[in-house]
Amino acid sequence: MANQEHVREMISGRLDPEYLRQKEAAGWRVAAVEWVRENETPSPDTPARQEIPYGMRIAADCLHLEEDASEVQAMMLMLELIIQETRMPQVAAELNRRGFRTRNGAEWSPVAVFNLLPRLIEMGPRIFSSDEWIERRPRVANAS
Repeated sequence: MANQEHVREMISGRLDPEYLRQKEAAGWRVAAVEWVRENETPSPDTPARQEIPYGMRIAADCLHLEEDASEVQAMMLMLELIIQETRMPQVAAELNRRGFRTRNGAEWSPVAVFNLLPRLIEMGPRIFSSDEWIERRPRVANAS
């Protein structure tokens, strides 16, 4: 069986029949059509979408959330640096230096670190009571 090549295109505006003829002449065939429209009121059976909190991810069973080890490590480093009174630009630079990236794969910026502060506050009690933090605490205390 021959390999198939797939191309997904986003179409803005109306679908032009001439464009479809050109694609067919080039050997392409339509495999799917997705229709989209604005909906003023969400359907009652459509679940509300929520952003997954930083430091968490969807578990393999797709039924619950579990900790994302890399994101938790990034938050621990942020907390450690903030406790040491490190400025936001230096926190972002250190995260980038150690290879951490934001959830969308971008480098950390001072604004991205600042925007994560509410989540750091929310996760603080769990992080501060973790075994790893207990091991880090003397090093953090000595550095401040």
